[in-house]
Amino acid sequence: MAAGIFEYFVVCGLGPEIRTLDGDKGFHGTRILYMPALLDQFPPSDHSLYPSPPPQLSTCVLPAGVEVYSSGFDSNDPSTFPRSYPIVLTEGDGSKIYVSCIACRDPVSEDIAEAYRIPPNSFADKCICLVSHSPCFRVLRNALEEIYALCFSDAGSSKPLWEAIAYMVTNVPLPTPGKDRVLFSIENCLLSIEAPPKDGLPHADVSFQPLVQCLDIDNFIKLFTAVLLERRILLRSNKYSLLTLVSEALCHLIYPFRWQHVYIPLIFFSGVDYIDAPTPYMMGLHSGVDTSGLTMDGVVVVDLEYNRITTSEEIPPIPEPELSLLRDEMTKLLHPSVVGIDLMTAGLGGSYEYYPKLGGKPWGEDHDLQLRLIFLKFFASLLGGYRNFLENTATYAFNVEAFLRKRSRSTNQPSDPMITQFLNTQGFLDYVERGTSPDENNVNLLDKLQDAIGRGQNPISIFPSSLMEPEIITISDSDTGTSGSGAKYTYDRFPSNIRSEEEEEKRKQILAVASGAFDYSGRHSPRSPSVLVGKDAKVDALSPMERAAERERMVLDIKVKLQGLWLRLLKLGATDDPLSSFEHGTISALIEFDAEGIGGSGFVECIREHINSGWHCQLTDEQFIAVKELLKTAIGRAISRNDVVTIRDALEVSAEIYKKDANNVPDYIQRHLLSISIWEELRFWEGYFDHLMDRSSSSSVNYATQVSSQLIVVASHMAGLGLPDADAWYMIETIAERQKVGFKQFIKLRGFLSHVQQVRIGYWGNSSIKAPSVSSQGLPSPSPKDAANEKYQPAEASGVGRSWVQSMFSKDNASRANSFGRVRKWTSDSGASAAENGNPHRQELSSAAQKKLQTSVRTLRGHTGAITALHCVTRREVWDLVGDREDAGFFISGSTDCLVKIWDPSLRGSELRGTLKGHTGTVRAISSDRGKIVSGSDDHSVIVWDKQTYRLLEELKGHDAQVSCVRMLSG
Repeated sequence: MAAGIFEYFVVCGLGPEIRTLDGDKGFHGTRILYMPALLDQFPPSDHSLYPSPPPQLSTCVLPAGVEVYSSGFDSNDPSTFPRSYPIVLTEGDGSKIYVSCIACRDPVSEDIAEAYRIPPNSFADKCICLVSHSPCFRVLRNALEEIYALCFSDAGSSKPLWEAIAYMVTNVPLPTPGKDRVLFSIENCLLSIEAPPKDGLPHADVSFQPLVQCLDIDNFIKLFTAVLLERRILLRSNKYSLLTLVSEALCHLIYPFRWQHVYIPLIFFSGVDYIDAPTPYMMGLHSGVDTSGLTMDGVVVVDLEYNRITTSEEIPPIPEPELSLLRDEMTKLLHPSVVGIDLMTAGLGGSYEYYPKLGGKPWGEDHDLQLRLIFLKFFASLLGGYRNFLENTATYAFNVEAFLRKRSRSTNQPSDPMITQFLNTQGFLDYVERGTSPDENNVNLLDKLQDAIGRGQNPISIFPSSLMEPEIITISDSDTGTSGSGAKYTYDRFPSNIRSEEEEEKRKQILAVASGAFDYSGRHSPRSPSVLVGKDAKVDALSPMERAAERERMVLDIKVKLQGLWLRLLKLGATDDPLSSFEHGTISALIEFDAEGIGGSGFVECIREHINSGWHCQLTDEQFIAVKELLKTAIGRAISRNDVVTIRDALEVSAEIYKKDANNVPDYIQRHLLSISIWEELRFWEGYFDHLMDRSSSSSVNYATQVSSQLIVVASHMAGLGLPDADAWYMIETIAERQKVGFKQFIKLRGFLSHVQQVRIGYWGNSSIKAPSVSSQGLPSPSPKDAANEKYQPAEASGVGRSWVQSMFSKDNASRANSFGRVRKWTSDSGASAAENGNPHRQELSSAAQKKLQTSVRTLRGHTGAITALHCVTRREVWDLVGDREDAGFFISGSTDCLVKIWDPSLRGSELRGTLKGHTGTVRAISSDRGKIVSGSDDHSVIVWDKQTYRLLEELKGHDAQVSCVRMLSG
């Protein structure tokens, strides 16, 4: 049997482990958004022949999250109607996953409602999905809608719903392109699927009509240009379907080029801060999501509802004559009656005859084909003769400068910025490399079209003919064994699939923990109304001694459970994932839901006892992540209860638990706890020092020696956490002064702290900048939150979705080297912004420490392309080289816009001092001395400039490839 077109049928919604999008566990009301979970799937998760669905699937198919409602479908309320929409996910290797979704309100499962005390007869968002690697949007949608209709049909179905789903997913094959047409049925509905030949345009099972309806021709071309130049594209609409269809249409219109960067047609709402990422992307965001707190600098924002495009950076126009030709061709296709209003109805030649049969027809597949052909002809004109400049050498694959010179001669125009930027994009480089690769077997329709136009042939002739009728493959319906008896299956909700015993047991355990934590919280919270009703009212009748005994039994019971769960967590096999294990989930629930902190303190005590029993403290990478997150959660809960004992115990055990990195160096958990704000509080360290002194007090030891010894312990923990040196020394100094420590001990303490800080930074790097928002993977959020509102939160609920987006932004791909430079700058800027915002606890720092930590972050604008070279002129460099400090603090930048710019950051508001024009390619290297600036470029030249007059002094030529390094040698 050939590979199936349907890979998975998936149901997502409110799972047994409920948490809000902010990470708070439990049910918090009907107006709160909750994290979606994968509820059911076919093939099942334990099927050995099928890989698991992508982990970010549930987050992406319900991008707004899950909401709980008091009512379900209402025929008089359109907001309750089911919604059908497609989404596209991108995997790590760049391949796409196509998903058709139907979201609706479905009753909350009784066991979940009972465990979390959700009001009866409540409804929650649920999404059913068909997943495929084939871009067959129409058949995916049609099949899914038939499944949904069959579920809620009054007539019922002749077989159990999941049996029909299983048969469809298992038996419907992927048709052979250009040869087969597969027919299959769902109950009494007949569906078909076929794929076009491989030697034609890539299969695009989407209509281009939404794109041409949302944007006028000028905005259409402007958006197309921005995509072609790999800008940051943000599509906005209040319809999920529109975002995906427009994104896919744009990707097909740039054929034969491919979008090489981040591609998320529908991003989940909590990932909105990724819009400020500096690397190229194409993303779609619901128009109801607020972006007012984002910088949006340079982002091309496309409002599809209002035909509006806004951006802070200029998009260079397409050059002539291609622009006029493209606009005329689009006008003929989209508005044929207007174009031909003055023309005779017969005897006319010319391009108007390209579309004679489309004028009176509604938009259909023929229109889609003609629109794609228009843009393919545009590329054929823009890149006319490009094959003569292909050079399959180790240095480069395409001679950009020679091509630009040839085009300038043929058009009698200077090199155009749009073409120059386009020839330097990753999309064009990828196309050239594919064309020169001996392994490339794809038919190049651009070359075919250029040849056909050169011979005067009809452009349509390059496409394969469709004269041969496809072979019909019929998939017969399965025999259920009950159809003859007339049995019918009807449902009042979308049914759950049959779970395995292991899945059912795990579900019961999760709900039991949630229910038990809820009961315990209700019994022991004085504000909880549950103490007044039912069996909980008996608690009030207990005597103080009985209450103390009951609490003691409960504490012992929790600690015993934690001991068992902890030991089982450490014994998980190499193939098990601790983060998704029952043990990790239960420990986390005991910590989170425990109002009195017994779970958190018990967990830390459990680790300490295990260490004291002789445990070697080494973890695997997966166990390390799981234990780290649990300790963060325990410390966060302890902070909220002011439980200093648990905080300091967790600090100490975190300094002993470790894993080994690739260089066999221990990486302690303590190093990963810097994001918790209590470490910046002087009062915590003062209390911890007093605790150490009380614990180690001895009359036989000199008091000054004892103070120094305990201060070294405190300094070791500060360095282990990665506290900034100025912060750490200020607090050590303050404590030491209050203890009347002598100057010799001060010198020893300062030396010790400096030494351990240098050792740590030398290996791990500088971690002194504290990011205000940290994901479960420890990566800084692109958009820092207000530090004034900062407090510890558990691992972010949308961590899976965010880690997927982060993996797309940080793919290890050599072709994105320039993007990586911007990523590093983005991360650095985020951290610097965090340092600038500060923290309330920083008020305790000395003025010297505050001055040292202050920073000033500004965005300087002037270039229209990416920054590719930056030269800083420091005071020391100028003094050592030429003895002249006039230029100290200046910096000089180069860009893909072929310009060199000189900046003076001391002049706020007018930092740009000069612009140097002369290069015709991307500027790659810059150097300078007192009187001259030297720049190297992709145009194979080195130019010497006068630093005072900005005049071009000399152009040096001789290189056969791009200049990547220049250096001024004074004297």
